Amino acid sequence: MSDENEEELLLAKVVSAHRDVPRGGQLRHHPAWADLSLEGREKAHAIATGLRAAEAALDPDGLSSTARAVLARIRGGG
Repeated sequence: MSDENEEELLLAKVVSAHRDVPRGGQLRHHPAWADLSLEGREKAHAIATGLRAAEAALDPDGLSSTARAVLARIRGGG
């Protein structure tokens, strides 16, 4: 696999809204974040920001999946 393909795969993992939550419940960044180049991290941030805005625009309450996950944790449901 080329470096470019590997970076694209890492980007896809990082920008996803899904995060595994370990048993203790502590939140973490996606492990692939550490493997991205600085340029890849900047690109991931831009992509994720756009994706969350699109999710919020489609949601009846104007919330992204990230916002829903945070609210669920605050409310004790996640």
